[in-house]
Amino acid sequence: MNQSLSARTDQSQGQDPKQRFGMVIDLNSCVGCQTCTIACKHENDTPPGVQWRRVIDVELGQFPNVERLFLVTGCQHCDEPPCVPVCPTGATRQRADGLVTMDYDRCIGCGYCAVACPYQARTIAHEQNWYYGTPTVQEEQVAQKGRIGVANKCTFCVDRVDGGIAQGLTPGIDPEATPACANSCIATAIHFGDFADPNSNVSQLSGDGRAFQMHQELGTDPQIKYLYGLDNSMPGRERTADDVDDEALQDPDNPLAGQRQTFWDMRAAMNFTLGGMSTGLIIMAWLAYVTGFLPQDSLLAINLVAGVGMAVGLFFVFLEIARKFRFLYVLLRPGTSWMTRETYVVALFYPTLIADLVQPSELLHLALAVAAAAFLYCQARILPAAKGIPAWRGRLMPWMLLATGLLEGAGLLAIAASLFSGPAGAAPVAAGAGGVLAVINAILWRKYIATARACGIGPLARNALAAITLRLRLIGHALPLLGFALFLGLWLDYPFLAAATCLVAGIGAVAGGILWKFTVITKACHQQGFALPKVPQRGSGTRAAPARMGTAV
Repeated sequence: MNQSLSARTDQSQGQDPKQRFGMVIDLNSCVGCQTCTIACKHENDTPPGVQWRRVIDVELGQFPNVERLFLVTGCQHCDEPPCVPVCPTGATRQRADGLVTMDYDRCIGCGYCAVACPYQARTIAHEQNWYYGTPTVQEEQVAQKGRIGVANKCTFCVDRVDGGIAQGLTPGIDPEATPACANSCIATAIHFGDFADPNSNVSQLSGDGRAFQMHQELGTDPQIKYLYGLDNSMPGRERTADDVDDEALQDPDNPLAGQRQTFWDMRAAMNFTLGGMSTGLIIMAWLAYVTGFLPQDSLLAINLVAGVGMAVGLFFVFLEIARKFRFLYVLLRPGTSWMTRETYVVALFYPTLIADLVQPSELLHLALAVAAAAFLYCQARILPAAKGIPAWRGRLMPWMLLATGLLEGAGLLAIAASLFSGPAGAAPVAAGAGGVLAVINAILWRKYIATARACGIGPLARNALAAITLRLRLIGHALPLLGFALFLGLWLDYPFLAAATCLVAGIGAVAGGILWKFTVITKACHQQGFALPKVPQRGSGTRAAPARMGTAV
């Protein structure tokens, strides 16, 4: 069954699955007055800095061919919402009528839904702020303490919609059943209604083909549609290259350019780094053991060290969670969330590790290696599911995380083989596997960079990736490849020199993985931004409306 339909059926009893509520927003009519923003804040009592309904001021073109318009943004209540399946707790839900809602009592504040949203519609307020420093009587009475530390967003004023339907009212027609932003719009630019009803106001407005859905190419099927042309009034036009080119989108102040996400920071990068290299080390150590190059005592010691490294990475994830006492809720959605699946793998990994340390056996060695591989695979799927971050969701990202984790594991095994007598015999396995993995990683990175623009990665993120590419190629790819190759040529005749080259190669492999993971997660982590595939034909110069152009001629 389709995931979103399943979510609606299982979690939304009492709602009409035949309804599909959404909005039509007229780009021709919006005057940027921000009345909808204020109405939303008043209706939903959002604190300072939190805006569920935003209106951004967009300037297109270059003088004298320029145009200005206002873009109303917020949760798009997608038909295929990427925020729903990634949520590990089930706090983000989709009702039978398609509205995407939040259960604030179940949310742990992990931010996964926020990085999965391509519309910058999620916020997390980590502390209660007041407009004047100290709370007013009004603020104290309406403060929503349950929303602190958890994800929150526009719900299309679901209480008004449900309450109105219960009274026999029609959402979008009767004000009591209509979201506050649509009610308050002084230019009637925001329209709300049922897209499933062909006779509804929103269906009629958007039915002539002169409306677009933002980021439709992502397959989310957003239920906010933007009108760009009107009968006997304003025609629409295709966006041209000089409207929003790379130069314009390199300006972080451009409202259409995606800003760096702040939901996952260095703590998330630490988890991906320590988790990847620790599981990679366990896998490489097991390969060295089964091929006879690593004794069992050394295997157990390496597994213990790797298990501690993994635990430290998981601790950083725990620090990332805003509602820490709810952390067990992360187990509630194994059907769709890779974060939940990773947690279940952890629950299997550590008992297996302890059992193997207490009573070692070939079966437990294998089971631990399999659990490590499962953890690495889950990590490799977590980032790509974040559709809101173009640099993360690329089709190469899972392969890059897998290949880097294994290369880091080979590097760590090489370091251990160079410094300690027990694992010393594993050096040929580490060098052989590490050399092959260095080549694979170099190829993957080269292709990732070459296809970045085509995959939707914006210029700001591409700049951050380009800034580390030379260092990564030298330290993370060339150094391990050359170092491991030299080791394989020297280890029989010049063991001391061979150990030195193996050590340097291993350090390079680990350093390269750390470099690109931290960059991708904390620097090249720009959000999707906003897009206007079509806009009204209005403005000056070549952007002027046809009638005005004719008058000028």
